[in-house]
Amino acid sequence: MSSGTKRALADIIRRPLITEKGTRLLEENKYLFEVTPGANKIQIAQAIEELFSVKVTKVNTFNPPARQRRVGKFLGTRSSYKRAIVTLQEGDSITLFPEV
Repeated sequence: MSSGTKRALADIIRRPLITEKGTRLLEENKYLFEVTPGANKIQIAQAIEELFSVKVTKVNTFNPPARQRRVGKFLGTRSSYKRAIVTLQEGDSITLFPEV
């Protein structure tokens, strides 16, 4: 795999999402990530496997609706994002909080 392809895969995953639902999913070996809106499930799985050296068994994606925001008299929407719930193979894990 070329370095350009590795860089493109790394750009797909924006950040892990630490929410109440995300921490509950950790018990089921599932991880919640914010990803690029144009990424598909295959690209997300490849990026997670490449970045964290784990085996992905399933990817679920969710596009939350754009939320409206007002700044003074101007009405607009927040930038769009996409969530991915990644299920890992039994025995694999991702360290989101490294020990110091």
